[in-house]
Amino acid sequence: MLNSLASIAALMLSTLLMMTGLGLMNYLVPLRSLAEGWSTVTVSVIATAYTLGFTLSCIVTPVLVRRVGHVRVFGALITLLTVSILFSALLVEVYAWLAFRALAGFAIAGSYLIIESWLNERVTNDNRGAVFSVYMITCLLGSIGGQYLVPLGDPNDMGLFVACGIVFSLALLPTMLSTAPSPAPIAEARFDLVRLYRRSPIAFVGSLLAGALSGTWGSLGGVYSQAIGMDAAGGATLLAAVLAGGALAQMPIGRISDRIDRRLVMIACGLFGVAASLAMAAFGALGVVAACIAGFFVGSVLYPVYALNAAHAADMAEPGEYVTVSGGVMILYGMGTVTGPLIGGSLMQALGPVGLVWFLAFIFAVYAGYAAWRMGRRRGKARDEKTDFQGATIPVLGADRVNATGPLADDDNGIPGGEPA
Repeated sequence: MLNSLASIAALMLSTLLMMTGLGLMNYLVPLRSLAEGWSTVTVSVIATAYTLGFTLSCIVTPVLVRRVGHVRVFGALITLLTVSILFSALLVEVYAWLAFRALAGFAIAGSYLIIESWLNERVTNDNRGAVFSVYMITCLLGSIGGQYLVPLGDPNDMGLFVACGIVFSLALLPTMLSTAPSPAPIAEARFDLVRLYRRSPIAFVGSLLAGALSGTWGSLGGVYSQAIGMDAAGGATLLAAVLAGGALAQMPIGRISDRIDRRLVMIACGLFGVAASLAMAAFGALGVVAACIAGFFVGSVLYPVYALNAAHAADMAEPGEYVTVSGGVMILYGMGTVTGPLIGGSLMQALGPVGLVWFLAFIFAVYAGYAAWRMGRRRGKARDEKTDFQGATIPVLGADRVNATGPLADDDNGIPGGEPA
């Protein structure tokens, strides 16, 4: 285990710095948008540009990596991240920020892909869970640390934007100077949404809803914190509480879903998400502590639902279909992240900050209701027919299988088939 961690130490340091910059950027950008007097709808449209770039990168980056290799593409992507945030400071204009945010989304998705492909080649089945736990903790610490940099500066000045660019640039150094060998070239990722729907309608619909949930909160959570009267430090604490809830709950939820029908867990997560969202709507404006407690519970189901969908899709895939099915899950998730902020932002504009959490409650309710309906249509998988659940950070498709943070094919024998659920 120690040898495995030593072999990825440079990569983990690059990941920590990249996630610190990302946490700073994703909190700083909406705060500056509000300071410019832009409406919530405008902020949500800018956020949608980010998710469009993110989704596009999941298709384009594998082509680039096959042509020039992981290290060169990683260097180019981190450079694009740096450029995007620095240009955002130089040219504060809505249409320009649409392009800059799309560029940032493209760069961060590709960086995730490369990091997770790299990790895949440095782990074995025996230490995979432990190594990826370290990776998830690294991502969490970096994101939270970046958010807490915002109160140290003024979003209206260039200082925080420049600091973010510096952190992104520093993320290049550990990987560029590492003597560890690069991962092997990745295989082409394939996507087939029709096949995914035939195999698992609930994974198809659930992936769209999971993208809408995380995309809406990830894009507008900072706006929500400002709208209910929090300062920058309070908002950072709220965002950190939601992330922490998701990180701590993923593995318990996943282990339970390995032992019982995953759709029961989906129903429970959806209903719990409704209750937590309504609690945030009722008590979120009472103070930082109340909002963070509610946010922690919202996060505990908001992020794990993607991994539940990915695991269920893997359970239902026939041998030879794993790549196309898991690729479809990722693309649908991306579609959800594009549409969610637009609807959530419009509701915030019309109803105030409570519109955001009511929208989250509605999506959770649809998620639970659809899972319950599907349970009446098909039987569930037996425990010995399931793939193993793996916690998820950000869903990015890797090499010849779903990303390392989703359920993985540990051998070449495929996944047992079954009736669609």
